[in-house]
This record gives sequence, C-alpha cells and structure tokens, in this order.
Amino acid sequence: MNRLLSLVALVGAAILATGCGGGEEDNTIPVAIVGPITGQYASFGGQMKSGGEMAVADINEAGGVLGKKLDLDTGDDACDPKQAVAVANQMTGNGVALVTGHYCSGSSIPASKVYAESDMVEISPASTNPAFTDNRAGPNIYRVCGRDDQQGGIAGAYLAKNFADKNIAFVDDKTAYGKGLAEETKKAMNAAGKTEAMYEAITAGERDYSALVSKLKQANVDVVYFGGYHTEAGLIIRQMRDQGMDTILMGGDALITQEF
Repeated sequence: MNRLLSLVALVGAAILATGCGGGEEDNTIPVAIVGPITGQYASFGGQMKSGGEMAVADINEAGGVLGKKLDLDTGDDACDPKQAVAVANQMTGNGVALVTGHYCSGSSIPASKVYAESDMVEISPASTNPAFTDNRAGPNIYRVCGRDDQQGGIAGAYLAKNFADKNIAFVDDKTAYGKGLAEETKKAMNAAGKTEAMYEAITAGERDYSALVSKLKQANVDVVYFGGYHTEAGLIIRQMRDQGMDTILMGGDALITQEF
C-alpha cells in the first residue's frame, strides 16, 4: 500500500508540475513506460512493461489520481540513443505527464534533455551512470536505483578483499552503463590496494569473443568483472567454458535476468 501511495503521489506531483492531465472529456491522465521493448535487451523492457501495467491497474482500481484514471502508453527505444530521443519527442507531443524510463543510461541521458525542455517528469528505474543526475538536464529528472559509483564502490572493495591473491581482469562493453560501472569498480578496487591484471573492452552486439577469452586465458585470469549486459556476459562465460576456463564472471545489475 505504501508503494501504491508513493506512485499516486509521484503522478499527482507530475501533473501539478507540468499541467498535463488529459482532457476533461476523456477523464484520463496519460503516463508512459519507455524502455527496450525490442532488441537484445528486450527482456528488461518486458519487465518494465509488465510492472507498469500492474502499477497502473492497482492505481486505477484504488480510484486513480486527482479523480482521473491513468492511461498507460508504451515507448520502445531499443536502448538506442537516437531512438530514445525520438520516443521522448513522441511522448512530449502526446502530453504525457510522467515517463518511467528509460532503461539504458545511454538512452536516458539524451532523452532527459527532451523531457527537461518540456517540463515533463522522467523517473528511470535502472539508469546508473552518475552523469544522468550529476549533469541533470532539469529538476524533473530522477532515478530510483543505485549509481555506478555506489555499486562500483561495493564491488571493488569485495574484489580486493575476497580475491586478493587472484588475477582479476576488467572488461566493459563501451556503453555509458558498462564502461562507467567497470571504471568505478576498478577505481574502488585500486583504492583498496588491488591492481588488475588487465583491462579490455568489447563491442556490444557481437557474437564471437574468443579472441578476448584467449587473452584472459593466457593471462591466467581467475576473475572477470564485466561492465555490460547479460547478452554479452552469457556469451563470454560460454566461450570461456569452451576453452576450459573455470574463471568467475562478476557483474552489475544488468545481469539480473532469467535469460542470463
């Protein structure tokens, strides 16, 4: 019930702040979920869509917001920055009061500029790059998840303490999320007195990471900290096992999927 009241309060605040509230004729308030509904990260978008539908159903059953029912729209950015900006412009054009999204930091950061200019409220459930709020486009941009420096601080200290005598490698996927998380984790581990054996970067979306795996094997790497998403992480693990490696792979919140 407390979560439901919080959601109602957020939507109500968004309406009062932006003046968006739908028309008196239809007696509805447009809100939206925006994330990777399609593409290689669609499992995350599916979770966001399901959660949004459940929340809206609960709020409407409890009487709605300011006497009106919520009308949920869904936008697909496929975790692509350009598509994210296009969807953000579409949502502002539709007069949406509140956007829950985007998922990927690389999408949320450029899209937030569109929402800020239109005085729309954006609340990301998953964008962890500090720049999203440190360089906030406007006072109406929020997140409800741990930042890269918070997650990295914990992970880096854990690596230094529990794998002090092991060879640790860092790998990132060059995205705003993956690179930021890996760098923050490395920084924290270094501060705790542990130096990595190597640092590599991959290109997200590829299927063959055998060259990277061979490098890791030659360096006798015991632990890989991966900054990136579950798709590439799964491929790297599978290809490490194919080369006879029992190396541990550790990562952030983007690995928390049933698919992984």
